[in-house]
Amino acid sequence: MRRKRGVQGSTGTAKTGKLIPTTADKIRIVFPFIDDTSVAVLETSKKSEGVGKSAKLHFHEKTTANNAQYRGIHPIVALESHNSRLAPLMNKALDALPRSSTYPSIPVQSAEGTWLEKVKPDFVTVTRGPGLLPCLSTGLNCAKGLAVAWQVPLLGVNHMQAHALTPRLVNALQVDSGEALEPQFPFLSLSVSGGHTMLVHSKQLTHHTILATTTDVAIGDFIDKAARQILPEEVIQRSDEIMYGRLLEQFAFPAEMQQYRYAAPTTRAEEMPRKSSSWGWALAAPLAETRSGSKSKAMEFSFSGLGSAIKRICKGKERTMMHDERIDLAQEAFRVAFEHLASRTLMALEQLNKGQDVSSKRVRTLVVSGGVASNRFLRKLCVRPRSKTTQTLEANELKMYEAGFATDLSCKALRKWAIDPEAEDGGILGIEGWVLREGKETIH
Repeated sequence: MRRKRGVQGSTGTAKTGKLIPTTADKIRIVFPFIDDTSVAVLETSKKSEGVGKSAKLHFHEKTTANNAQYRGIHPIVALESHNSRLAPLMNKALDALPRSSTYPSIPVQSAEGTWLEKVKPDFVTVTRGPGLLPCLSTGLNCAKGLAVAWQVPLLGVNHMQAHALTPRLVNALQVDSGEALEPQFPFLSLSVSGGHTMLVHSKQLTHHTILATTTDVAIGDFIDKAARQILPEEVIQRSDEIMYGRLLEQFAFPAEMQQYRYAAPTTRAEEMPRKSSSWGWALAAPLAETRSGSKSKAMEFSFSGLGSAIKRICKGKERTMMHDERIDLAQEAFRVAFEHLASRTLMALEQLNKGQDVSSKRVRTLVVSGGVASNRFLRKLCVRPRSKTTQTLEANELKMYEAGFATDLSCKALRKWAIDPEAEDGGILGIEGWVLREGKETIH
């Protein structure tokens, strides 16, 4: 029996039963997280050239809780949305399973009422954390029920690890027709969402070191709050958006990005000074004007000061701010915030690669993931934008499954779950509930 922190050897609760050959894996993904309820059915197979895997998405659908009246996520509304929408989504996903001929099957009643034999999934995967416990538990309990009914393994994954590994799934789905998207270890990940702003050094599948994180609010939260200040009330009222980041982007850049003249700073000296606007205000770069100046190169993110500055500008011109000024303020808010992200990323790349003569240890890839990663301005800053990544498809479940991991059926949802093995909880493998499937050697 092999053990590593929270990892246990094979047990009866992790019995795999009869598995479909790895040339045709069927994966069930259940993803209730915060206010999004999403279900997908993913099939993977070996590529024709025999190297790597290709993937086919049979089903993927997402619904979002209607939190409009609260102008933000209300936990009870999100939970009620999961409870009412997850089962119907699962029913539609079952109908999308491929028909079975020789593989183990399960009976599924189609929308027309006909009973059909469908391919039984290899395993069930679900987000275990971190996040809101009630929302996570809804998905986890549903996934446990499917794993028991089908007698297949359960795999509870860390959604922050999934952000870092998203390009692996994008590559398998062949979303981009250019060069391969799958990053090779080690690589750098910038996770930007409403709940997280983290710069992560990914060394192996389960070994990720956090190089920088926010000391106050996340980038997505900052953008959402800035949108409430900047956007005209009539724009908010006309929109069906619940989170206003996308709405602010559309307001700031109504035309193509090429029409917004932007030149990235080439030095820190160019980045630091305030840029005065024609309206009489200027936004300071986060951490650039601390009293001692010691924070200007600190490996951390901060957006609360920038948010407060925007709030003061809007409050001071509550009745007099013109439409064009609001657009300029939105554009400047994005510029200052995203250059702050970029500056710490460049600092990290320089530090990691300094003195690295061994090519295999140099960081050559930057992964930008999370909800904010779809922002066109941020993608412009990244120089070579790739296919849009979303948090509705998790990339790491297949890698964890192939490495031999499964999750015990007694596991619980986790509000906090670090990805750094040096963290107090031991990181991805440090928490209780991991089991190793028989005959599998793990890759740490």
